[in-house]
Amino acid sequence: MASWSRMVAGAVVASLIGAAGGSISAPAQAPSGTVEINQVQIAFLLSGNLGSGRLHFQGRTYEFSIGGLGVGGFGINRLEAVGTVQGLSRIEQFPGLYGGARTGIAVGETGRGQLWLENSNGVKMHLRARREGLALTIGGDGIVVQMK
Repeated sequence: MASWSRMVAGAVVASLIGAAGGSISAPAQAPSGTVEINQVQIAFLLSGNLGSGRLHFQGRTYEFSIGGLGVGGFGINRLEAVGTVQGLSRIEQFPGLYGGARTGIAVGETGRGQLWLENSNGVKMHLRARREGLALTIGGDGIVVQMK
């Protein structure tokens, strides 16, 4: 468990540095697939999230779980996100630890935001999020994706 915590902490730090330096951005290459994510996020300077998703890749649908820790934001919100996946040529490249940056706001049932995630295999996700709750989110995350 301690090594998982260190990996997540490292990804959070890397994602914050990348977000500050502009290296994590909307991917420019053609999409390999699409993704849908549903999660709950709780933040009070530090944040945690837990949820699930579906990857649509090469004519098939793959289910996965998602969870992680982050830095930045305040509040609690439910997030539904859809977006594109780039850099994926084999399904084995998709699971793993992603570092990412996020922005967004939620007030009641009206909220939106964006997430940019990238793993060590070069797989990138750019997600457009719809949020419900009361939250202001800006920061970085370390997120673990596991196939179901």
